[in-house]
Amino acid sequence: MSNLFCADNTRQIGEDVIGSAVDYQTYILIECPQPWLANAFSSRWVPSSLRILVEEVNKAKLPVRFLLIANELTHKAEYTTLLIYQKQEGLSRGYINHEFKLSHIEQVADVVRKWLWGKRPDAETATNITRDILVCTHGSYDKCCARYGNSFYFHAHATITNLKLENTRIWRSTHIGGHRFAPTAIDLPEGRYYGLLDQDSFQSILTRTGDIQRLKSVYRGWGILPPAIQVLERDLMLSHGWNWFSYKVAGKILEQSLDNNIMLGQLTFEQGSNQYTYQAKLMKDNKRTVEVQSSCNANQTSLIVKYAVADLCLLTENALSLSK
Repeated sequence: MSNLFCADNTRQIGEDVIGSAVDYQTYILIECPQPWLANAFSSRWVPSSLRILVEEVNKAKLPVRFLLIANELTHKAEYTTLLIYQKQEGLSRGYINHEFKLSHIEQVADVVRKWLWGKRPDAETATNITRDILVCTHGSYDKCCARYGNSFYFHAHATITNLKLENTRIWRSTHIGGHRFAPTAIDLPEGRYYGLLDQDSFQSILTRTGDIQRLKSVYRGWGILPPAIQVLERDLMLSHGWNWFSYKVAGKILEQSLDNNIMLGQLTFEQGSNQYTYQAKLMKDNKRTVEVQSSCNANQTSLIVKYAVADLCLLTENALSLSK
């Protein structure tokens, strides 16, 4: 199995990437110098207070994702950047960013602990950054993220610089899931996931220009939505075009069969002064459902169920009140 590159296998079988984004309430991103071990929070620069906190949160099964991040300046920086992205409830465009510049990584655990207890730390920093893109380069966790993630990060960094996108940062990140889709990335504050990226599709994502159909092969889904609804959201995105990215959206599963092969999904979005609600059946797609080795180190295959949209109908169309 050690010779297998799971991302090569994904390309060979033509697996559809949609429906593989993960839904978290909170992302906690901690700037930390590399190298990172396979178990990232056991790495050299991670203080024990932070490692213990991460273990406690994971044990409590809270919908919180901790990731280590780094860029070219991390080793030279005189402070540690802490980013907390909190999901907006209801109709939303994703997450709200809270940024902290801490004098040392040892302070991270105290600030995060206060945050998780509902107290707002007073060290928050104002920033002109409007976008953080995380590229998984966690090669000690999965070799595809080293093979594909590192080179993609290098070129993506150059693309952002060449486009003079001064409000956009790009970070190397520890494991974000779906390494068989390497190079894989999360675009925050939206929380959209991408995979099998190349520089052409990445430039379209950055600038929201070009042929939106290009996203069909690289869009893993929007992390604020359940996986099956992500398929419906992609269909609507491809039909609405780049304007879709400015809409507020919410989605949920209304009903599902006992075997999960058929679901009734609902997606609502605001477009200008109107609100639309669509319903559709989400049905197991036997042609696209695949059995894969989900990582380079997997010693058995996993069945990955894919869904297709059927019976899409517009349920309601309402004008929003001006007082809202």
